[in-house]
Parts: sequence; structure tokens; C-alpha cells
Amino acid sequence: MENVDLVVKGGEVWTPAGFIEADIAVSQGKIVALGKSGLFSGSSNTVIDAKGKVVIPGLIDTHTHHREPGFTHKEDITTATQAAAAGGVTLSVGMPNVDPPTTTVERYRNVIEISKKKALVDFNHNPSGTVPEEISKLAQAGCLGFKIFMVRDTGRDYPHMPGIGLHNHGALFRCFEEVAKTGLPLMVHPHDQDLMDVIEQKYWQRGDRSPQAYAKAYRDFDGIIWDTAIATLVRFQKATGVKLHILHVSTPGGLEMARRAKEEGRPVSVEVNPWALFLGSWENVEKLGPYCLGFWVPEDHVEALWKGIEDGTVDLIGTDHAPHTKEEKDIGWKDMWQSPGGEPQIQDYLKLFLTAVNEGKLTLDKLVRITSYNPARIFGVYPRKGVIQVGSDADLTIVDMKKEETISNETTYTRVGWTPYHGRKVKGVPVYTIVRGKVVMEDGKVVGKPGDGEFITPVGR
Repeated sequence: MENVDLVVKGGEVWTPAGFIEADIAVSQGKIVALGKSGLFSGSSNTVIDAKGKVVIPGLIDTHTHHREPGFTHKEDITTATQAAAAGGVTLSVGMPNVDPPTTTVERYRNVIEISKKKALVDFNHNPSGTVPEEISKLAQAGCLGFKIFMVRDTGRDYPHMPGIGLHNHGALFRCFEEVAKTGLPLMVHPHDQDLMDVIEQKYWQRGDRSPQAYAKAYRDFDGIIWDTAIATLVRFQKATGVKLHILHVSTPGGLEMARRAKEEGRPVSVEVNPWALFLGSWENVEKLGPYCLGFWVPEDHVEALWKGIEDGTVDLIGTDHAPHTKEEKDIGWKDMWQSPGGEPQIQDYLKLFLTAVNEGKLTLDKLVRITSYNPARIFGVYPRKGVIQVGSDADLTIVDMKKEETISNETTYTRVGWTPYHGRKVKGVPVYTIVRGKVVMEDGKVVGKPGDGEFITPVGR
């Protein structure tokens, strides 16, 4: 074989057919050979010894809040993608709740141009699908999917600002029809705003705006505000044929509705977030308050999510990486309705899942599928991304399943400088992140530079 740019030697390599001990040769950002150790006789500019480690496709996070433009006091594209690189993520896709929100093709293109200069890993951005006249133009501009919120914030004006949300069913249905014409996925944050307007009043009327009250309000009646919204979404999908991607699924009822739609052969996919599995317990609501909210996820709902991962109802993990400053979060101890929901996630979630693999909660093969292989297929970037095979991009994450460490605020790359998992011990960590053959993280230290990332559009478009 001729000289190549990189060889990763002797690792246990994931393929769709199973794990194999193999070497991977990379040239000009692509995998050019994959085979038994010692197969490659040519020279290489860089050799990484992966003996005793596992090599998986780089993670694909289709749900990252990069915060730029408009909210760079808490994150920007560089710091978000530094955190992504540190966490084993090679493709990070932003969300439209920036300022100005990405509801038009001009705004979308502006975010892409900023990202080309500032991203360390590959990227795209999910524009808002709330303006029917813009949807086809946004598809032509290269987006991977559209995002719509069904929520209107009460007590604050962020992160669900005007322009990106629709809870009027007629307006929402029209956008379903327009997105269906593009063939791209429609990501929807399910939320029954009319019900929530009623439910939260009983807490407000008795003057309780605590984190505990907020947590209970969003989970009242076993998660009714989620389940009624998902029922509407699934019915709209059946009417329009859109590729529906349901975000933030965290209730048994939501899982069951998605499961039934899948059994009918309909293009419905399900996202679960790390916080639902690892953070949203009542113990954390009491201890961390606004720093774990988001949402409370009762234990039986968490168990249902793990079962959904096991049986394939859950298609992928989206981080919902959502950094806010400590000052913004601290307001929530007195009034959680004024504190923005969400927390940093992207740097730590792979470690949490690898720990779960070591604990027997899921297999490593299943983890690869829900963090890389499935996202690539659902969002149209397979086989360029999401798989280790000849011809694919050399997006590789090398993990040490035996390495133990403690997650710490001191080593986080996100601009806000904190993680809700501070102090948590993990076993299994990423030790290399490689984007198109370029090492961007080594032994926990980010070595990539702004501009290393590339704009990734759907394959074949």
C-alpha cells in the first residue's frame, strides 16, 4: 500500500456486523483500508496504537445548542465544539434558538459561515421550520433537518423565544406539510402549551415557584403535557407522511405511541437525552435544583427509557447540550420559572454511557448505534458518517473502557465553566477524537483549532 496520512493500529473496531481487531488506514480524510493488524506495509505520517482500546465511529450529536449568534456570554461555536471534541463527538448540529433565530435562509447561511471559521468538529445547523415560505429554500441550502418547538415560555423569554415555536395546530400542520415535501426530518419539541397554562397555575396560586414545583408541574398527571403533544404529532405524521423525529421523549406513554407508529412502518424516530437517564432524578431535583432542570424524570420513566433503548424504540441520543451561566441558573432557587432550563451535556455524555455499558445497562454495539450509526442514517449523512468502512470519512473515537476518572468543572470546555455531573465517577472514557483523519482531542486535551470543522450536508443532495 502507498503511504497514508494516519494508521490506527490494533484496536477493537466497531462495524455493523460486529467488532473486529483491525488496523485502519486513512488518506486525505477518508478510510482507505480496514483489515487485520499488520496488513499495511506502507509508511504513515502518524501512527496511533489502539491496542487494548475500542475504536468506534465518531459520535453525531444532532441536538446541540451552540448559542451563537446572540448568546455568546454562555457559549459560542468554538467553545461548544471544543466540548464536543473532548467528548468524542465529530459532528455537532446546532439549534435555532439563537438571536436572530434561524427562521430564514439568510439567517441560516450566516450561522453556517460563522461555523466555518469557528468550529473544531464537523457541523450543520437545524433551522426553525416555522415559516412555510422558507422551508424549501432552507432545504436547498443544505440543512439536515428542521426544528419546531411546541412551547411558549411563561415567566421568561428564553430559550423558547417567539418565532421558533408553534402551538397553534393549524399553523403547525401547515409546516408539517411543507417539510414533508423536502424529504428531510422534522424535529419537534413536544409540549401541550394550553394544558401547561392550566397546570402551572395551581402552583403559582399558592406562591410555589420552587424547583420542586416546576419539576412536578412538567410531570403532572404522569407527563400529560408530553403525551398529548406526542399524540398530536404522531397523528399529523400519519396525515402528511413527514419524517417525524420526536425530541425529549421521557414518558412511557410517548414511547408507546412511537412504538406503535414504528410497527405500522411509518417514518417516526425517537430521541432521548442524557439528562433523562443520568440527571433528572428526584434526588437531584432536591440537591441540584435549577442545575438539573430541565425536567424531572421519575424512576419508572427512566426504566421505560432503558427498555426503549434495548428494544429499538429509541433511535438516538441527542445531547440537548444547553449551557447557561451560574447567575442565570441561580435565579431558579427562588423562581424556577425565571431560570432557563438545560445544562451542559456534550463533553460528558459518552463517559456516562460507557459507564452504563460497564454496568451492563446496554451493550457497546447498541451505544454505537444510538450515538452514531442511527443518527447518520436518520439525518442523511450515511455512509459518509456513522460507520467505519472504506470510503467513509475517518471520523473515529477511540475509547478506553477500563480508564476511570472523575468528571470535574475544572476540565470542562464549555464557556459557562460548570457541568451538572461534577464529582461523578465514570469508567470508560474517550482518549482520541479524530475528525476526517485529523486528531482534535488526545488524552482529554483538545488539540484541534477553529476552522478544522467542515459543513456537512445530506449525502446525495
